[in-house]
Amino acid sequence: MSGLLKSSIGRKFAMAISAFFLMFFLLQHFVINLTSIFPDHGATFNELSHFMGTNPLIQYVMQPVLIFGVVFHFVMGLVLEAKNWSAQKVKYAQNNGAANSTWMSRNMIWTGAAILAFMILHFIDFWFPEINTKFIQGDWSGLHNGEYRYFHELQEKFHHPARVGAYVGAFAFLAMHLLHGFNSAFQSMGANNKYTKGLKTFGKLYAILIPVGFMIIALVHYFNHSH
Repeated sequence: MSGLLKSSIGRKFAMAISAFFLMFFLLQHFVINLTSIFPDHGATFNELSHFMGTNPLIQYVMQPVLIFGVVFHFVMGLVLEAKNWSAQKVKYAQNNGAANSTWMSRNMIWTGAAILAFMILHFIDFWFPEINTKFIQGDWSGLHNGEYRYFHELQEKFHHPARVGAYVGAFAFLAMHLLHGFNSAFQSMGANNKYTKGLKTFGKLYAILIPVGFMIIALVHYFNHSH
């Protein structure tokens, strides 16, 4: 593994693998959150959340893998950015970076930083309280006053317009990050064939629809509460 990460191609390949893993997780996370706006008063969302929150495979295997994937992706992003910045200083006289790249590709580190800030907020809102309830208090029932607590806790987080605005803004940054990141990951994996055009189209749809979907979920909960 260390040998792979010593080369530029190896680092980009590893970055692409971690990106695909996180995009798969993001899709799964979106599907579960989408059920929170089903017209069943949160029943489906509660059932799925309880399954995900109490399944040993997910809690003791997939959750640590996910955390590693997130940390690895951000650290590798910083490493690649540092390498690119160093190379650009040398090649500055020969190349105009702004002319040869898109705004999104030049600012991946900043959109990534915005996403990281959002993830910290998201962890404070949901993950840390969940860890406290299950692993410190030892309560794995998922119940509060005899009913599953997940849907109610989700609704409570979207009462305040500032928090909803932070979520919506973060998903806008996520869309920008994905618009470049999806295609970049495929290129790093060597995808350059008759399917390239289709992959780019799929990447754009994913990069726009998933973040917009998350925005809609947050706004639906906010407006449902305000009325």
